[in-house]
Amino acid sequence: MPITPATSTHSSSNGTAEAILLELVDENGTTIGTAEKLAAHQPPGQLHRAFSVFLFDERGRLLLQQRALGKYHSPGVWSNTCCGHPYPGEAPFAAAARRTHEELGVSPSLLAEAGTVRYNHPDPESGLVEQEFNHLFVGLVQSPLHPDAEEIGDTTFVTAAELAERHAKDPFSSWFMTVLDAARPAVRELTGPSAGW
Repeated sequence: MPITPATSTHSSSNGTAEAILLELVDENGTTIGTAEKLAAHQPPGQLHRAFSVFLFDERGRLLLQQRALGKYHSPGVWSNTCCGHPYPGEAPFAAAARRTHEELGVSPSLLAEAGTVRYNHPDPESGLVEQEFNHLFVGLVQSPLHPDAEEIGDTTFVTAAELAERHAKDPFSSWFMTVLDAARPAVRELTGPSAGW
């Protein structure tokens, strides 16, 4: 079941509208409850579980996505390969694999855990707050992409040097560098020293 914009609802099996819920956590990442998606992002934000995926090609280039202009949060900016929120009770690894397929139309040929990072990033454009306990994943993509246009405006593969140039001139998500820096040890292990990450 794809995650729709936070202002939308989806239908349950009995035909009733059902809010999208996120898993609230404490500072240790222990589940303490749930909250409706948009409500969890209202200032000052409620700490909730999230995930971020970084996929690389065989040349060690990172797959970036440009978030679709119709997104309720951070539209049109560049970010990591995929990010999102597990459903309550859903394992972060399963959620990361599910959303990567839903957004990009591809399943990673390898996906590995890369730690966690906790952050608080307000988005000045929308006024929403990313207060997240984020599970990080790195992996490989070896199949053609089939992006969902409602989720993704564009994609590109970049080297570490190309990313530095692009990050200096193009808008990126507020959380991008935080999650990339936290994932770098696993990224280096995956791509090797010559890739420059």
